[in-house]
Amino acid sequence: MKLFYFFLALSLFSRKMDQAKSDIEGWKAQAERVTIIRDDFGIPHIYGKTDADAVFGLLYAQCEDDFNRVEQNYIWATGRLAEVEGEEAVYSDLRAKLFMTQEEAVANYEASPTWLKELCRAFADGINYYLHTHPEVTPKLLTRFEPWMPMYFSEGSIGGDIERISTKKIKAFYESGMAIPEMEAFKLKKEQKQEEPQGSNGIAISGKLTESGNTLLLINPHTSFYFRGEVHIASEEGLNAYGAVTWGQFFVYQGFNEKTGWMHTSTYTDIMDEFIETIVQQDEGLYYAYGEELRPVKSSEITLKYQEDGVVKERIFPAYRTHHGPITHMAEDRWVATAMMWEPKKALEQSFIRTKQEGYKGFRKMMDMRTNSSNNTVYADAEGNIAYFHGNFVPKRDSSFDYSQPVEGSDPKTDWQGLHTVEENILLLNPENGWLQNCNSTPYTAALEFSPKKEAYPNYMSIDQENFRGVHAINLLKDKNNFTLDNLITLAHDPYLPAFEKLISGLVEAYDRIASENVQLKAPIEVLRKWDLRTSTEAVGMTLAHYYGTLYGRKGILPKEMSDMEAINYFGTKSPFSERLAIFAEVVAQLESDFGTWHMPWGKVNRFQRINGEIRQPFNDSLPSMPIGYASGRWGALAAYGTSYDNNTKKIYGTRGNSFVAVVEFGEKVRAKSILAGGQSSDPTSSHFDDQALPYAKAEFKEVAFYKEDVLKRAEETYRPGERNP
Repeated sequence: MKLFYFFLALSLFSRKMDQAKSDIEGWKAQAERVTIIRDDFGIPHIYGKTDADAVFGLLYAQCEDDFNRVEQNYIWATGRLAEVEGEEAVYSDLRAKLFMTQEEAVANYEASPTWLKELCRAFADGINYYLHTHPEVTPKLLTRFEPWMPMYFSEGSIGGDIERISTKKIKAFYESGMAIPEMEAFKLKKEQKQEEPQGSNGIAISGKLTESGNTLLLINPHTSFYFRGEVHIASEEGLNAYGAVTWGQFFVYQGFNEKTGWMHTSTYTDIMDEFIETIVQQDEGLYYAYGEELRPVKSSEITLKYQEDGVVKERIFPAYRTHHGPITHMAEDRWVATAMMWEPKKALEQSFIRTKQEGYKGFRKMMDMRTNSSNNTVYADAEGNIAYFHGNFVPKRDSSFDYSQPVEGSDPKTDWQGLHTVEENILLLNPENGWLQNCNSTPYTAALEFSPKKEAYPNYMSIDQENFRGVHAINLLKDKNNFTLDNLITLAHDPYLPAFEKLISGLVEAYDRIASENVQLKAPIEVLRKWDLRTSTEAVGMTLAHYYGTLYGRKGILPKEMSDMEAINYFGTKSPFSERLAIFAEVVAQLESDFGTWHMPWGKVNRFQRINGEIRQPFNDSLPSMPIGYASGRWGALAAYGTSYDNNTKKIYGTRGNSFVAVVEFGEKVRAKSILAGGQSSDPTSSHFDDQALPYAKAEFKEVAFYKEDVLKRAEETYRPGERNP
């Protein structure tokens, strides 16, 4: 018997070795069909015979630039974060597994059309070949990538809809069967409102307003820095796309091809809903009420691993689901199911098909797939069209219910009733004014008087809420013409900050009314009185205003819940004078404590620092950094530059906002300029680690090399996957 098991083990080992040899031979053969050309900024231009070959090369090149982020995104998305970060990440993993298990991801992959399977296999093979040819790279967890993995974030942005679901609420339910305490929920909501605004800017301008007569597109995502790389991917099967790709995805997420361009901005369309379930315990199990019937609650177990002091441990969680979705938390004493778009295969198809469209007709047809749930889309093309799609996946609902709050799941009338067609969604095509914009604000001002009309749509289709970036963009666009790529870049970096119009004038008014004899505040108030509300590295008023607005947002007292824009205007017009002055006095004291003086030019405080390739930068005031004149999007800065952590530093270091930015002109030939925060490579020893940092600070964009002849002129290195020296 022992001899039998010996030969069985030997046979299995031999089979495994044969498979590994076969894999390597296949990878090498595919690599021969791929060419990677790195230009003078290190941007990879990947050329493959087929789409799958190009995807193979794309993922190989991404790993060269930042394997750390490629792996991290899949560790997070597949629900294995706790295996790296410890037990505190278990509820992030549980959230992922509640919506899709590995078995379900595999099933989605197996049900995919042949062409998509080929791309998924090329994705995995490109990464695995990178690991094979770079034995010096030690993954944190994932030593082999599988073709079903892209199903976990197929819709576009890493995170997307699922990140809106609170892990704190999941923990409270699955750990103790409770809702989070009311005060904790209030604190969580307040903390979220103080975070740097997330989102993006998209602007499209028709040829009648441009100097060349060609359409222009501004692609301006606001993400965490180094969240996306800049790539160019082309094949002999019609793929030729340039733009930003989220690490680990095999399609250009925000970008352009020769004929069309697409810019996604985060949508505030209601595309996720919470259903309060009525749970009934019976001898044979759990049921939930639905109309006149009781339906069984689907129950299962989820086993999660986590590491603790180098030891891998396990926790087993029950998982519950109704037809609305998984149970994610409690509201008071009742279970709540969360519904959202979850069609991984179809969403991945749409994300790739988008990149190959050659005009509005094809692009519009692609949108009929309706799985781009977390985004609005600003569009322009070489045919002269500009368009705006507000959302894409929008469930039909009974508008007599308020879906901004949890609805009663036992009432069948609250159920989603299919999806709105694209024509039923908010859609804007070639407005008469010649431009359109979206900065995560209301669609009803996208093109001023030519915007979609609110009364034409259900109330859940969009919130009618403006923000200061939207106000700023509109003021810059209206009554303008003769646009070029260069003056569109200038527009996108306009230094005026409309949020401070009322906030700062209100502070000065408070001082003049009740504190004009206050010697300590007199000089800083005079600086603000004379400040032109424009950000720059030299502006002391910018420093005072930023600290004042930030502290007021944390400490100010509002009479009711308000949007960010409403709250800022309230603090400048209706809040007590004494409150304004007390907060400003605290700001002055803080600056004096941190820097020895309140008279700090903005560039002395607001800095760019990239120390290493870590996802969370270890900012350090004693290490070199660069002055930045940009400001937070909260104040209306289109060129947003904000923070999400500070490592207890005194200076402010940017972590999110303008990351990849491009301006594109569509004519007989496409022309574009772009910039990255820092640089393409995450390797501090690379010349492309921070070669774009200074141009980024100065808004000096590089010319994009799109056509092969231009790529070759600027080629710094040409190679096939596996040939480049580590």
